[in-house]
Amino acid sequence: MTTREPILHPVRISDLRPTQMTVGLREVEAKRRLWREKHGVHAQEFLGKHMIPVLKGPKERFYILDHHHLTRALDEEGVEEVLVNVVSDLSSLTRQSFWTVCEHRAWTHPYDTEGLRRSVDDIPKRVRDLKDDPYRSLAGELRRAGGFAKDVTPFSEFLWADFLRRRISRKRVVSAFEASVVKALDLARSPEASYLPGWCGPIED
Repeated sequence: MTTREPILHPVRISDLRPTQMTVGLREVEAKRRLWREKHGVHAQEFLGKHMIPVLKGPKERFYILDHHHLTRALDEEGVEEVLVNVVSDLSSLTRQSFWTVCEHRAWTHPYDTEGLRRSVDDIPKRVRDLKDDPYRSLAGELRRAGGFAKDVTPFSEFLWADFLRRRISRKRVVSAFEASVVKALDLARSPEASYLPGWCGPIED
Protein backbone atom coordinates (compact mmCIF):
# COMPACT_ATOMS: atom_id res chain seq x y z
CA MET A 1 0.00 0.00 0.00
CA THR A 2 2.96 2.33 0.29
CA THR A 3 2.78 4.81 -2.57
CA ARG A 4 5.03 7.79 -1.76
CA GLU A 5 2.75 9.85 -3.98
CA PRO A 6 3.42 13.59 -3.99
CA ILE A 7 0.28 15.70 -4.14
CA LEU A 8 1.35 18.58 -6.33
CA HIS A 9 -1.68 20.69 -5.59
CA PRO A 10 -1.86 22.35 -2.17
CA VAL A 11 -3.97 20.93 0.64
CA ARG A 12 -5.60 23.19 3.20
CA ILE A 13 -4.01 22.92 6.64
CA SER A 14 -7.48 23.02 8.18
CA ASP A 15 -8.24 19.75 6.33
CA LEU A 16 -5.20 17.91 7.70
CA ARG A 17 -5.86 15.61 10.64
CA PRO A 18 -3.29 14.93 13.38
CA THR A 19 -2.19 11.47 14.49
CA GLN A 20 -1.06 12.70 17.92
CA MET A 21 -2.63 14.70 20.71
CA THR A 22 0.06 17.17 21.74
CA VAL A 23 2.90 19.38 20.55
CA GLY A 24 5.51 21.43 22.36
CA LEU A 25 4.48 25.05 21.90
CA ARG A 26 8.07 26.22 22.40
CA GLU A 27 8.92 24.06 19.40
CA VAL A 28 6.06 25.60 17.46
CA GLU A 29 7.23 29.10 18.31
CA ALA A 30 10.76 28.29 17.12
CA LYS A 31 9.37 27.17 13.78
CA ARG A 32 7.23 30.29 13.57
CA ARG A 33 10.39 32.39 13.93
CA LEU A 34 12.06 30.32 11.21
CA TRP A 35 9.12 30.91 8.88
CA ARG A 36 9.15 34.67 9.48
CA GLU A 37 12.70 34.77 8.10
CA LYS A 38 11.42 33.53 4.74
CA HIS A 39 10.22 36.01 2.14
CA GLY A 40 8.81 35.77 -1.35
CA VAL A 41 10.45 33.06 -3.43
CA HIS A 42 12.35 31.79 -0.38
CA ALA A 43 9.06 31.12 1.38
CA GLN A 44 7.79 29.10 -1.58
CA GLU A 45 11.05 27.18 -1.78
CA PHE A 46 10.80 26.41 1.93
CA LEU A 47 7.30 24.99 1.52
CA GLY A 48 8.43 22.98 -1.50
CA LYS A 49 11.23 21.40 0.53
CA HIS A 50 9.03 20.67 3.52
CA MET A 51 6.16 18.64 2.13
CA ILE A 52 4.05 17.15 4.92
CA PRO A 53 4.07 13.32 5.00
CA VAL A 54 0.52 12.03 5.31
CA LEU A 55 -1.66 8.96 5.16
CA LYS A 56 -4.73 8.97 2.96
CA GLY A 57 -7.42 7.62 5.25
CA PRO A 58 -11.14 6.87 5.12
CA LYS A 59 -13.30 9.43 3.32
CA GLU A 60 -10.14 10.58 1.46
CA ARG A 61 -8.96 12.52 4.51
CA PHE A 62 -5.27 13.24 4.99
CA TYR A 63 -3.63 12.34 8.32
CA ILE A 64 -0.30 13.91 9.25
CA LEU A 65 2.52 11.47 9.97
CA ASP A 66 5.24 13.97 10.82
CA HIS A 67 5.89 17.72 11.01
CA HIS A 68 2.96 18.43 13.32
CA HIS A 69 4.98 21.28 14.85
CA LEU A 70 5.76 22.85 11.49
CA THR A 71 2.18 22.49 10.32
CA ARG A 72 0.89 24.11 13.51
CA ALA A 73 3.44 26.92 13.15
CA LEU A 74 2.44 27.62 9.55
CA ASP A 75 -1.22 27.59 10.55
CA GLU A 76 -0.57 30.13 13.31
CA GLU A 77 1.36 32.27 10.83
CA GLY A 78 -1.65 32.42 8.54
CA VAL A 79 -0.46 29.96 5.89
CA GLU A 80 -3.57 28.26 4.54
CA GLU A 81 -2.15 25.52 2.32
CA VAL A 82 0.82 23.13 2.19
CA LEU A 83 2.08 20.41 -0.13
CA VAL A 84 1.74 16.84 1.11
CA ASN A 85 3.35 13.51 0.31
CA VAL A 86 1.15 10.42 0.65
CA VAL A 87 3.21 7.73 2.39
CA SER A 88 0.43 5.15 2.28
CA ASP A 89 -3.08 5.04 0.82
CA LEU A 90 -5.40 3.49 3.40
CA SER A 91 -8.55 5.14 2.09
CA SER A 92 -10.22 1.79 1.39
CA LEU A 93 -10.18 0.83 5.09
CA THR A 94 -12.92 1.36 7.62
CA ARG A 95 -12.18 3.92 10.32
CA GLN A 96 -11.55 1.18 12.90
CA SER A 97 -9.22 -0.74 10.60
CA PHE A 98 -7.38 2.45 9.70
CA TRP A 99 -6.53 3.22 13.32
CA THR A 100 -5.61 -0.43 13.98
CA VAL A 101 -3.07 -0.26 11.15
CA CYS A 102 -1.78 3.07 12.45
CA GLU A 103 -1.23 1.64 15.91
CA HIS A 104 0.57 -1.46 14.65
CA ARG A 105 2.79 0.60 12.32
CA ALA A 106 3.57 3.20 15.04
CA TRP A 107 1.85 5.85 12.93
CA THR A 108 -0.10 7.33 15.82
CA HIS A 109 0.72 8.52 19.33
CA PRO A 110 -2.54 8.98 21.29
CA TYR A 111 -1.00 10.18 24.56
CA ASP A 112 -2.25 13.27 26.37
CA THR A 113 -0.47 16.14 28.12
CA GLU A 114 0.09 13.93 31.18
CA GLY A 115 1.66 11.18 29.08
CA LEU A 116 -1.39 8.96 29.55
CA ARG A 117 -2.71 6.65 26.82
CA ARG A 118 -6.06 7.77 25.43
CA SER A 119 -8.49 6.54 22.81
CA VAL A 120 -7.78 7.55 19.22
CA ASP A 121 -11.23 9.14 19.38
CA ASP A 122 -9.65 11.81 21.60
CA ILE A 123 -7.13 12.89 18.97
CA PRO A 124 -8.05 16.43 17.82
CA LYS A 125 -9.45 16.88 14.34
CA ARG A 126 -7.26 19.92 13.57
CA VAL A 127 -3.63 20.82 14.26
CA ARG A 128 -4.69 24.10 15.87
CA ASP A 129 -6.41 22.08 18.59
CA LEU A 130 -3.33 20.09 19.63
CA LYS A 131 -2.53 20.66 23.31
CA ASP A 132 0.77 21.89 24.70
CA ASP A 133 3.06 19.35 26.35
CA PRO A 134 6.02 21.28 27.83
CA TYR A 135 7.99 18.04 28.13
CA ARG A 136 7.90 17.67 24.34
CA SER A 137 9.51 21.11 24.09
CA LEU A 138 12.06 20.07 26.70
CA ALA A 139 12.90 16.90 24.75
CA GLY A 140 13.32 18.91 21.55
CA GLU A 141 15.67 21.37 23.23
CA LEU A 142 17.55 18.49 24.85
CA ARG A 143 18.22 16.96 21.42
CA ARG A 144 19.43 20.28 20.02
CA ALA A 145 21.75 20.64 23.01
CA GLY A 146 23.33 17.27 22.19
CA GLY A 147 21.55 15.25 24.87
CA PHE A 148 20.61 12.55 22.39
CA ALA A 149 20.98 11.89 18.70
CA LYS A 150 18.22 12.23 16.13
CA ASP A 151 16.73 8.78 15.59
CA VAL A 152 14.36 7.20 13.09
CA THR A 153 12.32 5.56 15.85
CA PRO A 154 8.74 6.86 15.50
CA PHE A 155 7.86 9.50 18.11
CA SER A 156 11.34 9.18 19.64
CA GLU A 157 11.18 12.66 21.17
CA PHE A 158 7.92 11.76 22.90
CA LEU A 159 9.71 8.79 24.47
CA TRP A 160 12.32 11.19 25.82
CA ALA A 161 9.55 13.54 26.95
CA ASP A 162 7.98 10.72 28.95
CA PHE A 163 11.35 9.87 30.51
CA LEU A 164 11.83 13.50 31.58
CA ARG A 165 8.21 13.81 32.77
CA ARG A 166 8.91 11.30 35.52
CA ARG A 167 12.06 13.07 36.70
CA ILE A 168 11.55 16.84 36.43
CA SER A 169 8.49 18.60 37.81
CA ARG A 170 6.14 20.33 35.38
CA LYS A 171 6.33 23.49 37.49
CA ARG A 172 10.10 23.59 37.02
CA VAL A 173 9.86 22.98 33.27
CA VAL A 174 7.35 25.81 32.87
CA SER A 175 8.98 28.34 35.20
CA ALA A 176 12.68 27.51 34.74
CA PHE A 177 13.03 26.04 31.28
CA GLU A 178 16.76 26.67 30.81
CA ALA A 179 17.56 25.15 34.20
CA SER A 180 15.39 22.18 33.23
CA VAL A 181 17.46 21.71 30.07
CA VAL A 182 20.63 21.54 32.19
CA LYS A 183 18.99 18.94 34.43
CA ALA A 184 17.75 17.03 31.38
CA LEU A 185 21.29 16.91 29.96
CA ASP A 186 22.50 15.33 33.17
CA LEU A 187 19.67 12.79 33.11
CA ALA A 188 20.27 11.99 29.43
CA ARG A 189 23.83 10.86 30.20
CA SER A 190 22.72 8.47 32.91
CA PRO A 191 22.54 4.69 32.41
CA GLU A 192 18.81 4.77 33.21
CA ALA A 193 18.25 6.54 29.88
CA SER A 194 20.14 3.88 27.93
CA TYR A 195 16.94 2.26 26.61
CA LEU A 196 15.90 5.42 24.80
CA PRO A 197 16.44 5.98 21.05
CA GLY A 198 19.48 8.10 20.26
CA TRP A 199 21.08 7.64 23.69
CA CYS A 200 24.68 8.85 23.47
CA GLY A 201 25.95 7.26 26.65
CA PRO A 202 27.62 8.78 29.70
CA ILE A 203 30.34 11.36 29.13
CA GLU A 204 33.59 10.30 30.73
CA ASP A 205 35.52 12.84 32.81
